[in-house]
Amino acid sequence: MKRPPSEVDLHSQAILRNTAGFTAEEMIDESIERLRDCLDAAIYHDYAEIRFIHGRGKGVLRARVYDELAYYKREGRIASYHPSFQNNDVVVVNLGI
Repeated sequence: MKRPPSEVDLHSQAILRNTAGFTAEEMIDESIERLRDCLDAAIYHDYAEIRFIHGRGKGVLRARVYDELAYYKREGRIASYHPSFQNNDVVVVNLGI
């Protein structure tokens, strides 16, 4: 499993080469899939933390990101998560259990 970066941009423009033909929901699904891949890899490689950039916008991506992180926390796969103190457009995920 490839090591992920310590900070991951979840904006569709950072993930997809061309967003033409994608619905808003499909672009969010791609972002969540990227979050899962990077978070699973960070867990595998014993990262202490990983940061995800979800941006501001209307808050749709942020809500889905937080829902996904809540699932990981309930499953005991991450210790905690919170908005970055420096930038509310970023969520910091603490992996150490």
